[in-house]
Amino acid sequence: IVVLLVTLLCAAAAVASSWEDDNHHHHGGHKSWRCVRRCEDRPWHQRPRCLEQCREEEREKRQERSRHEADDRSGEGSSEDEREREQEKEEKQKDRRPYVFDRRSFRRVVRSEQGSLRVLRPFDEVSRLLRGIRDYRVAVLEANPRSFVVPSHTDAHCICYVAEGEGVVTTIENGERRSYTIKQGHVFVAPAGAVTYLANTDGRKKLVITKILHTISVPGEFQ
Repeated sequence: IVVLLVTLLCAAAAVASSWEDDNHHHHGGHKSWRCVRRCEDRPWHQRPRCLEQCREEEREKRQERSRHEADDRSGEGSSEDEREREQEKEEKQKDRRPYVFDRRSFRRVVRSEQGSLRVLRPFDEVSRLLRGIRDYRVAVLEANPRSFVVPSHTDAHCICYVAEGEGVVTTIENGERRSYTIKQGHVFVAPAGAVTYLANTDGRKKLVITKILHTISVPGEFQ
């Protein structure tokens, strides 16, 4: 009996030692000591089985952690693939909608403290689908409150729509001068070569005029 007890105790010690070393190597020994202390409270003949169960539990936990890490890595990969797919989708949508323009699509050609003039690039440069309107350009004029736009003319016919504000516009063509009071919703025409100037008569709001320019010399180009 004594020999049998000594043998069982040595076997239990060997199992506990090897399990503790393994846990110390992978997890710093924190959980291994908990399991050893829990097994020490059991009867001596149950300790080897207790230690073996703890070791099996730890092995299962390590396998589960490995699976989670693999899932996380695959999740990161799928997230990157999803971002790439979204980017490709946006690019395709842009190709399908070449007629949609935001503020960044315009280039500012004139700017001062009193306002600015922004012009959309030629349509045939945007998409082949828009070659049919390559003779046309779009511009946006913004004049601050109580500002005056000096007389000027372009080599393109201009249809102007008052998008915001109110003011007075004057055109001089063939020596004849015409003045109009304009406000939001009004449309007026400035023929190619006609001298045009205007003033924002509102003291609080901007005067915003959108222009459709029909070029008459080089398609899509005006000065």
